[in-house]
Amino acid sequence: MNKNNYCVIMAGGVGSRFWPLSTTELPKQFLDILGIGKTFIRQTFDRFLSVAPPENFIILTNTMYKDIVLKELPEINESQILCEPCRRNTAPCILYAAFRIAAVNPDANMVITPSDHLVTGETAFGKVMLDSLNFISGKNMLMTIGIKPTRPETGYGYIQVDEHIIESSIVKVKTFTEKPSIDVAKTFVECGEFLWNAGIFVWSVKSILSSFEELQPHLYSIFEEGKDVYNTPKEQEFVDAVYPSCENISIDYGIMEHSKNVYVHGADFGWSDVGTWGSLYENSPKDEFKNSVVGTKTSCHDVENSIVRVAGSKVAIIEGLKDYIVIDNEKALLICSKDSEQKIRYFIEDII
Repeated sequence: MNKNNYCVIMAGGVGSRFWPLSTTELPKQFLDILGIGKTFIRQTFDRFLSVAPPENFIILTNTMYKDIVLKELPEINESQILCEPCRRNTAPCILYAAFRIAAVNPDANMVITPSDHLVTGETAFGKVMLDSLNFISGKNMLMTIGIKPTRPETGYGYIQVDEHIIESSIVKVKTFTEKPSIDVAKTFVECGEFLWNAGIFVWSVKSILSSFEELQPHLYSIFEEGKDVYNTPKEQEFVDAVYPSCENISIDYGIMEHSKNVYVHGADFGWSDVGTWGSLYENSPKDEFKNSVVGTKTSCHDVENSIVRVAGSKVAIIEGLKDYIVIDNEKALLICSKDSEQKIRYFIEDII
């Protein structure tokens, strides 16, 4: 295994679209929502062990989740957890991780991954990751992973590819588009030039640091000031002091959409970001009426194409719903049409 390969897992989100199961205290990445005996972050860690050794993992998370990470991933030590004192989107935390890794290995390659995705084709996934790492090694390139779309999904970002094929299924990126309307998404799928943006990135430490220095100089300068304290007892104090001043900006908007050296590895390894109840429904077993039902005493009548989750031994009788989400736990109840699932995060703003 290449000791220059590092895996950075982003695990600081709150998973608000999975309310009421996902909460600020225990968000989606630390739950076994799929019911397979493993939380999302555990699955992610196991998946990337073919890419990087355990000592080369970095977990980016919020300070409040540090103990949960240590419990879920006993193979890592406390120094491998980088704690954000506040949420500032993906660009600041990725830059922080890059500086931290560069301090110990300036020749390192990085894979950046969310902590809460579903992958069913583990072997194919591992090959894509290693092919991507081999491709970018020693080159000034940024790479993202693109998934062949199977439907006009409005909850994903899209990557338009350049016509010039670089190598196999690795191509130059032409444009990025964030979460289009349904009509635009249909056009993207039909034309065949677009891939879903999986939010998984591959690059060398040198490439991403130079990209930040060029495209986000203010953000770069904030973290560059701490170059002498990374991997020392003074690191957390420095990060706590500077993090609130960082712009809230995504890696896509801050770097990827403006860089001229971005490539995408097209892939099809059974991927879903499982970002909504609807996407969980798509990846769950269903009954003869195309319902995904979990609940020991749940009875559905004239219910179709719906996802139902009822906690414990509570008796639940549901009648006359089609294309709905019904989620019940000890503290809250959600009843929402699948068409409105992207709005759940806004529905709950005023009540939690």
